This record gives sequence, C-alpha cells and structure tokens, in this order.
Amino acid sequence: MKYNKLLAAIAVSTLALNAGAALAEGAKIFVIGGKADDSFWSIVKRGADDAGKLAAEQGGSVTWLGPQNYDNLGPDAANLIRNAISQGATAIVGPNWVPEAMDEAFKAVVDAGIPLVIYNAGGLDAADRLGAMNYVGSDDYQTGVTAGEYFAAHGQTKLICVNTLPGAANLEAQCKGLNDGVTGKGGTSEQLPLPSTSFGDATAVTQAVAAYLQQNTDVTGVYTIGNMDAVSANAAIIQAGAGDRVKLGGMNMDQTILDNIKAGTQMFAMDQEGYYQGFLAVTILNNYVNYGLTVPTRQILTGPGIVDASTVDATMAGVAAGVR
Repeated sequence: MKYNKLLAAIAVSTLALNAGAALAEGAKIFVIGGKADDSFWSIVKRGADDAGKLAAEQGGSVTWLGPQNYDNLGPDAANLIRNAISQGATAIVGPNWVPEAMDEAFKAVVDAGIPLVIYNAGGLDAADRLGAMNYVGSDDYQTGVTAGEYFAAHGQTKLICVNTLPGAANLEAQCKGLNDGVTGKGGTSEQLPLPSTSFGDATAVTQAVAAYLQQNTDVTGVYTIGNMDAVSANAAIIQAGAGDRVKLGGMNMDQTILDNIKAGTQMFAMDQEGYYQGFLAVTILNNYVNYGLTVPTRQILTGPGIVDASTVDATMAGVAAGVR
C-alpha cells in the first residue's frame, strides 16, 4: 500500500512538473491572415494581438504572418503555413481561403501534431476536412443569403456581386449566397469578377463598376466583398449617375462606411466581427496548449450581422476603438 501511494505521489509530482514546464514555455502561436495594413485584417490582427498579451504573460508568443499582396493568395498563404511549421509553431490559426492551394499545407500542420484552428474562411466543413479543433468566423454563404434577402426586402431585386478576389472560396460562397437569397425572393444576381490586382485599387474598382452600371441600367443593387471596395462602388454609383436607382451593400465596415450609411449613400454593411475572429482563435489555442482546455462547440460563429441606419450609431463606438 505504501509503495502504491509512493508511486501515485511520484506520478502526480511528475505531471505537475511537466505542466509547469509547458506553462513556463508558453504557447508559440502563429496566425496566418491578410495584410496587416488591410483595413479589415488590421482589426483581426488587433484581436489576435490582444489575446497574445495573455499568451505573453504565460511565457508564450503570437506571430502574425500575412502576404505582401493578394495576387497569388492561395499559394502564398500555403507558404506562410509551412513557414509557421518550420519556425516551431506549437499552434496555428489560419483561414482556408483557397482550399485547392492550401489544404495540403494545413494537413501538414495536423500531421505534425500541431493544434489547428481554422478561422475567417472555410467554415466547419474545412475544420472537419482538415482535422482542425474549431472554426471561428462568419458563415460566408449565409452572409450572402442574408444580404440578398435584405436587398429584396427593400426593393432591390437585380443585383451584382463585385468580387475582386475571384477564386477565394469564402468570397465565391458569399456571391453564391447573395444569388440564392435574392432569387428566393423573385430577384436575380450576377457576379462581376475583377482581377485580383484590382483589390484595394480604388480607381480600378470604381471605373469597372461605373462602366458596368452604365451598360446595365436594370441593376438596382451592388454588393461588395470588402469595405475598401464598398467605398469604390459608392463612388462608381455616383459617377454612373445611378444614385436614384442603385443601392449599395457590402461586407465589413469602417468609419467611412458608417458615415455613408448615416448619409444614406450605402444601405447596409454585413458585420463578421473580425476582432472576435482573431481574439477567440488565439485564446482557444493558448488555453489548449497551456491547460488542455477545449471548446466543445466546434463552430463558433461571429456573424453574419447587419448594420444599417437603425443600428449604425451603436456600432460607431466599436469602430472608433478599432474593434469593429
């Protein structure tokens, strides 16, 4: 009996020492995301950085890896994932933007025994397929459906989805959802794909959308996949002289978007709460590496939500703080 008690005491002491050593080292978390100067991804990064403050107090770190541009998004992101593995990551967060280019790299993460959380793009399907712990983010298809139904409910039934990153799975899902949402209410929708080099190029997007609206005078609604493109589309609607017939909605928001909603030049914005995406994904992995804690709800949705004239004032405080 005394021998068994001694063995038990030794086992407990060993576990405590191992846990203490793991905590002392902390979690080395790498986050794959967009460009740090991208207005949406800077919010996601802020969430990851804020969660990283606790990781740092526990001896860990959070490292952000983003592409130089979006011209070769899938392969570049896959390389960033591999870089995280080679730099000794003990946990990785990443979006499944382009599955055909990125899945192999994500599978290498799981094969190496590194805990993985998919966020922002891919949904629970990607998390299941890749062996990730959780998905944190919005449902891209449902975001599009909700936007399409919102347009239809306000009388806009001939829509275009302006996609400046064609091929990105999450954005294709949004455009498909937009189509399904508005067609379910008797309307129609088409995708306007632009070269990926136009993403963030205000002049290129404005000119392309304005030309389309001038050639297609039956269009009554424009949907964009990012706040920068929404500002460009707003200018395009004005340039095309279509302000009376064409309403604007889009994904994500910033102070300019909210000002436009208040002014009535943009009807609504879809909110996916990017701050939460970064914050929650990093927090989940930090707690798992340090304490073995898991979140049984594997799909943690941060959207979609709608910000329009009825909710814009309540949203502005979050934008001013850099978290919305």
